[in-house]
Amino acid sequence: MRPTYAEVDLAAIKHNVAEFVSLLAPSEVCVVVKADGYGHGDVPIAEASLDAGAPSLAVALVEEGIRLREAGIEAPILVLSEPEIRSAPDMTAWGLTPTVYTVPFAEALAATGAPVEVHVKIDTGMHRVGVAPKALGELMTFIGSQPKLEMGAIWTHLSVADADPDFTRRQLELFAEVVAPFDPPSTHMANTAGATLFPEARAAMCRIGIGIYGLHPCGDTRAVLDLHPAMRIVSHVAHVQRLGAGARPSYGRRRPMAAEGTVATVPIGYADGYPRLLSAVGRVLIGGKSHSLAGTVTMDQLVVDVGDADVGVGDEVVLLGRQGDAEVTADDWARELGTISYEVVCDIGPRVPRRYHE
Repeated sequence: MRPTYAEVDLAAIKHNVAEFVSLLAPSEVCVVVKADGYGHGDVPIAEASLDAGAPSLAVALVEEGIRLREAGIEAPILVLSEPEIRSAPDMTAWGLTPTVYTVPFAEALAATGAPVEVHVKIDTGMHRVGVAPKALGELMTFIGSQPKLEMGAIWTHLSVADADPDFTRRQLELFAEVVAPFDPPSTHMANTAGATLFPEARAAMCRIGIGIYGLHPCGDTRAVLDLHPAMRIVSHVAHVQRLGAGARPSYGRRRPMAAEGTVATVPIGYADGYPRLLSAVGRVLIGGKSHSLAGTVTMDQLVVDVGDADVGVGDEVVLLGRQGDAEVTADDWARELGTISYEVVCDIGPRVPRRYHE
């Protein structure tokens, strides 16, 4: 019923997956669908990615993995961090692949009595989670002593592959040095930026997140990959009124209209993920043309100064994406907000229905 929604183009997702499959071969592509598929919808993105040739998936939470299993997805699903110890039985019951970096969590997995393949994560410089290199031997010794725990891979995460090649290479060198004595069956290191910009980081598998959704982690990847943004945020004009010069629309009466013009009200606000911080600088597309906001973004609505343009109730408004030859990108939002495109798409809230098409 709501005239505000997010269009998600599954053809774009499949195109992006195919780009990475082609670029990274023979390395496998593991598609990261955590955070509800970066706001795009985890199950549809997972299904489209598997159809396009990605053999496995990754999530952040046990609950996210269970959701995919409940949807009938049978592909391997890697959980990227250790959950609470009490979640170990759920991981084995649902056939999820645990990341392990502490002996207590490995003990909890072994105590379930179920056979489980584990991926051990080493902290090579991200300093968020992972076993310290000097403690890897103790953890590997314990895993090797447990008949139900099978070593699937050792992995790490690159913290600045999009910005600092020197530190990234030091991470890769440390990883190779620490892992060598254990000769694991598989390794993986690279995220989108790492896999694209550092061929030596590709290993057996690459974990691709932001690139699957058609967004670039940095400018350097644009020269390597042809990615198609998959999300378009659409609403429709709900009300129009003519206001005189000096009128101050919306909460706070923050700024006056520079001249007489038409103001269009659009039913989307910060409760939907359209940031209030865009109040002074945000632009939307109506009729293929860009228009600035007329005042403060409110919880459920925003107002647009369309000047003398012929705009009426029901007209399509594009807040993110393309309309005709004009486009507003997630990078545009991120630039104005002082953030990254990842946050932009993840913040589109559950009140905004997702509509899927190819």
